[in-house]
Amino acid sequence: MQNRENGGLAYDSTGEGRAVLLLHAFPLSRTMWDPQVEALAATHRALRFDAAGFGDSPPRDGPLTVDRIADDAVRLLDHLGIETTVVCGLSMGGYAALAFARRHPRRLEGLVLADTRAVPDTEEERRRRYALIEQVRERGPSAVLIAMMSKMVGTTTHRERAPLVARIRERILAASPEAIERALQGLAERPDAVPELAEIRVPTRVFCGTEDGITPMSEAEALVRAIPDARLIPIPRAGHLANLENPDRFNAELLRFLRELDASGPAGT
Repeated sequence: MQNRENGGLAYDSTGEGRAVLLLHAFPLSRTMWDPQVEALAATHRALRFDAAGFGDSPPRDGPLTVDRIADDAVRLLDHLGIETTVVCGLSMGGYAALAFARRHPRRLEGLVLADTRAVPDTEEERRRRYALIEQVRERGPSAVLIAMMSKMVGTTTHRERAPLVARIRERILAASPEAIERALQGLAERPDAVPELAEIRVPTRVFCGTEDGITPMSEAEALVRAIPDARLIPIPRAGHLANLENPDRFNAELLRFLRELDASGPAGT
């Protein structure tokens, strides 16, 4: 489906119950959450959308900032008549989830931050992102594959899950070069989220693949120390895309968290 009130962004809404909004990683699309939607659909309402330019969503002018993604998420909630939600974001989606918590705290019931971090890019990291933009302009999405694929998944996945690696490669190569460029700009210039972590007032779980080479366990531990009601959830035998690399453990921990929230009180409507 497409939300014509929100620039035609493509979205799915599956199941009933407490809403769980899933925010995807760079440079993938909402389909990365297929294993979680399947697991959630029996007990919860799983929501997901393609950020502008990715998947089935049309591009927009200007950088794809994490604030824009967070605001698009709220417009989707408004479109569907949903007042509050649990937000689960991975990598870029995690940055957007933190922006959601900062910009729309009253719409938030719970937070899952997966394989992400709060600190902004260093100057060197910004330079690498802008250099990658130039490479994408020359070679297309294959430049992202060369730059990132070795660390996108963990050593176990590279060694034992060749079909999954192949699917991820295909999804990266299918991404729009224009969307990649605008997302890289937004990632390079994203704000420092550390000062707002202490203001997060909802139960939070920080998931991290134990083999994550992009946002390692130390980043997850820093989030847990700073957020008042946060717990660390290591996902073994998984790297940066923990939800795809070990979906059984990821889903079990996500559902455990949601059951805890469900036991604490009813969801907003």
